[in-house]
Parts: sequence; C-alpha cells; structure tokens
Amino acid sequence: MTHLLSVRDLRVTFGRGDSAVAAVKGVSFDLDRGQTLALVGESGSGKSVTALSVLQLLPYPRAHHPAGSIILDGQELVGASDRILRSVRGDRVAMVFQEPMTSLNPLHPIGRQVGEVLEVHRGMTGEAARARVIELLRLVGLPEAANRLSALPHELSGGQRQRVMIAMALANEPDILIADEPTTALDVTIQAQILTLLKDLQKRFGMALLLITHDLGIVRKMAERVCVMQGGEVVEQGDAATVFDAPRHPYTQRLLAAEPKGQPNRPAADAPELMACQGLKVWFPIKRGVIPRVVGHIKAVDGVDLSVREGQTVGVVGESGSGKTTLGLALLRLTNSEGPVAFLGRPLQGLSHGQLRPLRREMQMVFQDPYGSLSPRLSVGQIVGEGLEVHRLGGSREERRALIAQALEEVGLDPATQDRYPHEFSGGQRQRISIARALVLKPRFIVLDEPTSALDVSVQAQIVDLLRDLQTRHRLAYLFISHDLRVVRALADQLVVMKDGKVMEAGPAERIFSNPQSAYTRALMAAAFDLEVTAAQ
Repeated sequence: MTHLLSVRDLRVTFGRGDSAVAAVKGVSFDLDRGQTLALVGESGSGKSVTALSVLQLLPYPRAHHPAGSIILDGQELVGASDRILRSVRGDRVAMVFQEPMTSLNPLHPIGRQVGEVLEVHRGMTGEAARARVIELLRLVGLPEAANRLSALPHELSGGQRQRVMIAMALANEPDILIADEPTTALDVTIQAQILTLLKDLQKRFGMALLLITHDLGIVRKMAERVCVMQGGEVVEQGDAATVFDAPRHPYTQRLLAAEPKGQPNRPAADAPELMACQGLKVWFPIKRGVIPRVVGHIKAVDGVDLSVREGQTVGVVGESGSGKTTLGLALLRLTNSEGPVAFLGRPLQGLSHGQLRPLRREMQMVFQDPYGSLSPRLSVGQIVGEGLEVHRLGGSREERRALIAQALEEVGLDPATQDRYPHEFSGGQRQRISIARALVLKPRFIVLDEPTSALDVSVQAQIVDLLRDLQTRHRLAYLFISHDLRVVRALADQLVVMKDGKVMEAGPAERIFSNPQSAYTRALMAAAFDLEVTAAQ
C-alpha cells in the first residue's frame, strides 16, 4: 500500500561534532489520506521538530538530518531543492502553529495575510482573491467575515486569530494539514469549537491531519492513530483505541495516569476569613473624541462578592475576558477598584503604598507564564530573594541564602541551583521557582493565575500535588484562576464562575461540578469534560 506520507528513521541533530544534540532519533510513521495521526508527548520529546522536518523548516545549518527519509506521495523531501519545497509548503502541506499572535504579522490586516497565500501559490489577485478570502473566513466561522478583512490581529480574540490561521492553511486545499498544539492557549469552549471545525474541514476536503499535542483528551476525540514520543523517539504507536485502552510502554502508562487527581483540601470549621470583597467593580473608561471624553466603560469586574478562608482554595473559572485575572489583581490592590476589600478584616481601600507594604508579604501572586514572569538577567537566588530585600527580612546575606534554599527545597528544587539562571530550567521547574518566590515571604494568601496552563499534563499533576501539600503544611489560602476545569476540580473547595465581569454561579465546587445551574456553566462543563451540551449562552 502506498502511503500519502512516509517517514522512515528520521534523525534530527542540532549542532555538529562533540557538541551535537540529537533531538529526533530514528522516528518512523505513515499517514494516509483522510487519516488523523497524533504525535503526543511532553515538551522536549521531539514532536514539533518532527513536524517541522516534514516541511524542511528547521534552521539550517544549526539543525540537520544525519539520516532518514520523508516521502510525500513519492517525492523525497529531505534534501529536496528549494523549488520542490516551495511547491509543497502551504500548497500540498500546510501548517497551523501553536500561538497565532506570534504567527500572524501584527502590522498587516488579516485579509491581506490570507490573500498573500493565494497570490503566491495560485497567482490570484484583485476581486477574485478578495472573494476567495471572504469565502475562506466564512468557512472557518469568522463572524462578519466581509467586514473583518481590514482588522489587525490584535483586534481579534485568540479563537478568532486561530480561525484566521486555519483559513490561511486551507487556502490551497492541502493534502496534509499539520496542527501544532492548535488549542493550547484557548479556553475550553473555544477549544471545542476549533476541534469541531478541524474535523468538519478535514471531512470536507479529505485532508490528512498530523496533530501535535500533549493533551490526551484532544487525542481521544480526534485521532485514529497515535505515536507516543519520549526523548526524540517513538516509544509506542498504534490505533488510538488500543494505545489508550491497553498501553504497553511504561511512559505511555504514566502519561495516561498523569491527569490531576485527588480531592481538594477542606478548611477547618473555625478557619478565619482571610480575604473578602463585596460588590467589587473594576471599570475601565472608554474615551473618544478630539478632546477625549468618557463615552462608556469596559466592565471587567462588575459587582463581585467573594470570601476566602484560611486553608481554602476558591477556584475562579471562565473564558478569556471574563474578568478572572482582573479580580485577582483588584484583591491584591494591584489595580484600582470600587467596593470594600478586606484582608484579615482590615479594609484595604484607600491605603497608601506605604500602608500596604507591610501587608504585601502576606499576599502574593504566582503568574501564568513561567517563561515570561522570571527575569532572564537574574539568578534563581536573586529572583526568589528579591522579596526578602524589599521587606528587609533575613538580615545578612548568609541568612537570606538559607531562607532561599529553604523555599527552593519546599517546592522540590535543589537548593544548590540558586546560582543558576531561568533558561537552565524546564517549564515545570520555572513554575516551582515562581511558587518559591511567593513562599519565601511566608504569605497567608496567594493568587494563582493560570499557574499550570503552559505545562504538560504530567507536570500539571506534579504542581497540583505540590500546591495541595504546601497548603496543608502552611494553611495557605489560594485564589486559583484557571480555564482548565480538570485542574480546578482537583484543587478547589469553592467555585466562582465568571462571564463578562459578572458571577454566573458560585458555591461548593463539588455541587457545581456535579449539578451546574447556569446554562453558561453547563456549556463550560460540556466543553471541558466532553459532555452533551444541554444549553449554552
């Protein structure tokens, strides 16, 4: 049988000589027309490098193929001429990248960017190209497509930008669509929409789909065949049902068992209230005119009531733009707000920076991106110890290093690594450093803003276990902000569901997960746990 795509003994090396690093080590697989094949594994397993090799997009000469073959419909791509590769890229094989905001040109309108693909590969310009662009944008479900041609990428939501990327990839009706983590940065409801869209388009065009992901839930929904990668090698492959129901390799078994598990910690019956707000509002003015005047407001947080007790985790869930992060920032007095906010019964509204400073060590925040939230110019010791200097804790340099070492040890890192820099650590280790930075001040309340969204599922499970353990030891209170309901279910005792700045539903997490009352909450649950949507808004 002739396969549409055959990869045999593919090897990819970065660098040459003694310093060469083998990123892909003898990978082989086949992909047929209309089939979906998923490459799964943790970060660094070689998934994306393998996918980029198909289109020969790896940076030469730093990356090269010491061995291997990639045959597309009888044509060898490894070592092929630029002319052949130009005829393949974006035409016979197209790719949707992980982060649409960095993949789209921020200076060009989306109509021009989709039209450029048609011009390069089909020579299509003018009205014919414009009509085809509108057709493609409608095909991928972009609302008011004809009126959005002049929109710049930043004017679209994350889900809309991903739809534009899919429209660009489909412009020439390719034989193979490579989707590299196409839903990682998206909310669960948008994820479900994009996956349904990809399935529908695949059926319509008869495309083969090469899906790269670390989300096994997506693989269950989408793939017919699976290749599990670890350390640059395929450790197991086969049809999806067999791999999921009877995994043979220990690594596959660990991946399948790695979903965050366990029960949330419950606060003591007499646990004091640490943080509370009533009718909290954060409204951002909209100003227009030559002499700017306020013509309206963006109601980021609109009348929210909240209470967090010692030893308790309150989960805040909702789609992007629902006000989750703004609520966390307002509680910590990092953005202006209206409505009473109290910490340990003490009102925070109206306090000056100087009056707030002693309370800052009691209230800390762990940010979403473990790559962007740590300064690359500071060592781990300097990052974790910065708060000690600000609050004049620890006395001498030796005492501070001992406190930093203790904080690193608590989050499962070697204290001897405090003189290393962030780029020397994995994503999960960087997030542990961020948690250590918050812990070193011995706070009582921590806002965790999407702390696991950028991490592999196995690392997510480790971070969830770590957070529960730290909470038990120190009776910490968490405000846990996330759109990943599987992680929230493992951590949160109470749940707040937000949409457009308002609370749609709040109460015990167990009750909301088992019997959501709001139509919006039911839609979120259906998207997250692959249930039937009974109602949605």
